[in-house]
Amino acid sequence: MARKRKPGEGTVRQRKDGRWEGRVVIGYDDNGYPKTKNVLAKTKKECVEKLQKLKEEYGGLKPEKVRPDMAFGDWLQFWYENHCKPKIRPTTQATYESRIRLHIIPEIGHIPLNKLTQNDLQQFYGRVKKNGRKSHTELYGEGLSDRMVRMCHATCRSALEKAVQDGLIRVNPAIGCKLPPKKAREMQVLTRDELQRFLIQAQAEGYYELFLLELATGLRRGELMALQWDDLDFKTGVLTVNKQVYDVKGELLVSKPKTKASIRKIVLPPAVVEVLREYKEMVHSRWMFPSPVKEDMPLGPGVVRKRLQLILEHAGCKHVRFHDLRHTFATLALENGMDVKTLSAMLGHVSAATTLDIYTHITDDMQRTAAANIDRGIGKAVPSEDGSEPGQEPAPAQSEKPKITDFKPYMGRKRKSGTGCISQINDHLYEGRYSPMWINGKKLSRNVYAHTREECEEKLKVLIMEMKAELAELKAQKAKREVQDQALEGKKGKKSKRTK
Repeated sequence: MARKRKPGEGTVRQRKDGRWEGRVVIGYDDNGYPKTKNVLAKTKKECVEKLQKLKEEYGGLKPEKVRPDMAFGDWLQFWYENHCKPKIRPTTQATYESRIRLHIIPEIGHIPLNKLTQNDLQQFYGRVKKNGRKSHTELYGEGLSDRMVRMCHATCRSALEKAVQDGLIRVNPAIGCKLPPKKAREMQVLTRDELQRFLIQAQAEGYYELFLLELATGLRRGELMALQWDDLDFKTGVLTVNKQVYDVKGELLVSKPKTKASIRKIVLPPAVVEVLREYKEMVHSRWMFPSPVKEDMPLGPGVVRKRLQLILEHAGCKHVRFHDLRHTFATLALENGMDVKTLSAMLGHVSAATTLDIYTHITDDMQRTAAANIDRGIGKAVPSEDGSEPGQEPAPAQSEKPKITDFKPYMGRKRKSGTGCISQINDHLYEGRYSPMWINGKKLSRNVYAHTREECEEKLKVLIMEMKAELAELKAQKAKREVQDQALEGKKGKKSKRTK
């Protein structure tokens, strides 16, 4: 194996044109990015000599920012800014930054990089597991979740692995740490009866097409929000999924999906295509599901999540995540005979193995049914009169097919005329709007914003009072001008009579 060069030695390589290039880091700028100088030569020996002179010219300078005895917190920040951040998406950047700033640096950031031990890391994981939560402790307790502890470990391990590669430390102390067990999130699926009530309520609240399309395709939330009308071919029913929307600190961004498998085409059921065809006539936007308050923008993922919970509550369904609607689609597809490979392609999974891993409980039941069918076909096993296999207990009677529900949707309390309206923009922002008819005969809209609905109601009341006062004053001025104009016209009429 080739010898690894120590930090500060520089690198020597042969270029495609046959010349040798030597390059060395001479320092770092204010953002932590390395500043380098290079030399060129015809032979390797000459290149090494020139590189040595270059290092002597800069005083044999070793990058001061990166050294074995630097604080682990400083190395973590340097690793994140230069080796991690450029490769990840803005949403992922936010989670990394909060994890580093809130949990890792306050606990072990002061320990020198070359002095950090496995015991230090193990004690750190134990402390944050017990009382590391910084907010919402009244809801979730004092400690971090097992998943967050594992994520802190993953960040530390990656940063320390890079330190090993750069020759700053000999071994990675994060290897071998004991971690909380990895637990898969419990999957919740809506029953057929709940689905009926849910869609009836969604239609009453104006979100029927959105959730119908989700339950017919299993799209990810960001993929669904990013759909435009150009993505749907109404003749063939083919829906193209090639972008996603995500929220970064209140700003909506659109980008390509993470993997090639996520870029896919889905054939929609004809009934869904017809629903969307009628729905398009009412939408005057390039976005399939546009924002009602922001021009030429799609609905935000946070808005849809909040609306989902309201519809579930009004429909009397159990509360599930938006991602559980995707699970509901996949479960129904498998139960109705769709093969795993086709489902994997529709869901945008990298491989069918991912689909099998997530929906193993369903595929296990399917395998047992298939095995029983094979046994009857090949082994000539004869099922009993009640339909159960030989040696098995009788199967419970199958429930009848669900009947059409008589569920009546919850309509809610309508706001009185003249009190404006309030919309939730995202998890921490509400918008109040008042749109009275102005003196020019057109509606004039003004908005207020607040962090809570109650605060927004108060601000909206003040806005309405101010706009009503302003409108009354403008009407009074208009009436006064009309009186003056009439008086002026009267004087002109009298004057013209005299001249005649």
